[in-house]
Amino acid sequence: MQSEIVVGLDIGTTKIAAIAGRRNEFGKIEVLGYGHTESIGVRRGVITNIENTVNSIQTAVREAQENSKVTIRTVNVGIAGQHIRSIQHRASTIRNNPDIEISQEDIENFTSSIYNIAMNPGEKIIDVLPQEFIIDGEGGVKDPKGMLGHQIAASFHIVTAQTSAAQNIMKCIEKSGYNLEHMILQPLASAEAVLSSDEKEAGVVLVDIGGGTTDVAVFLDGIIRHTAVIPFGGEIITEDIKEGCSIIKKHAEDLKVKFGSALASENRAEEIVAIPGLRGRAPKEITLKNLARIIQARMEEIIEAVYHEIRSTGLEKRLIAGIVLTGGGAMLKHIEQLTQFVTGMDTRIGYPNEHLASNAAAEMTSPMYATALGLVLIGMQRADISQIKKGTTRTESSEAPKAPSVPKQKKMQEWLDRFFGDGIS
Repeated sequence: MQSEIVVGLDIGTTKIAAIAGRRNEFGKIEVLGYGHTESIGVRRGVITNIENTVNSIQTAVREAQENSKVTIRTVNVGIAGQHIRSIQHRASTIRNNPDIEISQEDIENFTSSIYNIAMNPGEKIIDVLPQEFIIDGEGGVKDPKGMLGHQIAASFHIVTAQTSAAQNIMKCIEKSGYNLEHMILQPLASAEAVLSSDEKEAGVVLVDIGGGTTDVAVFLDGIIRHTAVIPFGGEIITEDIKEGCSIIKKHAEDLKVKFGSALASENRAEEIVAIPGLRGRAPKEITLKNLARIIQARMEEIIEAVYHEIRSTGLEKRLIAGIVLTGGGAMLKHIEQLTQFVTGMDTRIGYPNEHLASNAAAEMTSPMYATALGLVLIGMQRADISQIKKGTTRTESSEAPKAPSVPKQKKMQEWLDRFFGDGIS
């Protein structure tokens, strides 16, 4: 039996991608339609121009809608950017009835209480992820459901974001004419698309190299242990090429995509590419070795920053599944070898094809669509939970979207209250 249609919307620095999909009878994602366009109005994962971002969102979603032949009303969107911060927190609670088994409701209530801890002004908790429970002093408990105990303690991984950044995303979705179903941390979405449960159990680092940022997520024992956002990505490499080769940005991007390499030693000095001159000027010749030197210098800086995040966890030696690279930047030639050389950790490229139906377009297996596909996957998981709670199934309509009966400003406030809790005004 096929599931409902879920839409993932990846608002990135260089591109905005929308994917409409549903789960087929084999549990795989059947991509009904997808669209992507240049991202104008986003810098380093943060929206800097509402109108430009709205136009890009509408273009990408409209393309996905036309391809899928369904009307898209709701989307699951990712959130990332420099403002994302993760902290470790330890808390405990006393149970009134220690002779009664710990229930799932007890665990959820305990986890929900963590959303109320004090944060810096303008900063809100967007996710609380339990890591390990301690029942009456006995540690190492992953799932305490069914156990007896008086005191429940736990270590939590807390992810925070700037309230204004989340509000701007919500505003863009509303102005585009769509409803926001879930806001999901982008590294978690990418991890869902490209990591196996065995890798998460063994210990693995997801590195999503986007246009404006590089997202890092560390997993061990099946639990996320650390998240971080590095404020560099593929766009800064393009800028380096532009400056280093004295060419325009469009030619720099084309050079990076078509001829770029993360290892200068893999290119010969006699390999030359010609860039068209401006307004009748002579073509400019650039050696691929020099191009690779520019790229390698910046990539080493990014990988060193990633490695610093890995070392800061203290788990470096325990991450036996190594590093998984994904995102558009992972398509750069020889990036696996450079990452392995700099970090000394096994490295592979993460493709989201494991979750895709066999008839999926070849383009969908690209690492650049990992986040959008992950948003669809997590959206499906949360929709399943929601349907169980409500006992109903939502379906997509072929009718044109109707204007919401609730004023958008009120609706936006209600969503923010639900997402962030009380205190938004």
